[in-house]
Amino acid sequence: MEVAHEERLARNESLFRELNERINEVAGTLGADEHPYEFVCECSDSQCTERLVLSRREYDHIRAVGTRFVLAHGHVTAEIEHVVERADDHLVIEKDGVAAEVAIKLDPRTA
Repeated sequence: MEVAHEERLARNESLFRELNERINEVAGTLGADEHPYEFVCECSDSQCTERLVLSRREYDHIRAVGTRFVLAHGHVTAEIEHVVERADDHLVIEKDGVAAEVAIKLDPRTA
């Protein structure tokens, strides 16, 4: 896969991650870390509208590693990422190669 293509896919996922960071931030003002909230799938498909239900604690666990993202089942792009955790309703993936570099560079928690 071309580097430019990998970068574009990783940037798409990073945009969804930014949206989820805002959701997490707003949810934090509402209280309980265990309450379920709707997050968006952080896959590379810019047209994806899949919703995932996670607690803030679950989301923060995923985001503790800057190269990890939460995706709906069937949304993995094997060329740029691999699955590290499986749950009934979502997957946790970790970026590889150029995509990992982009994820780290665009990580809102380290900016």
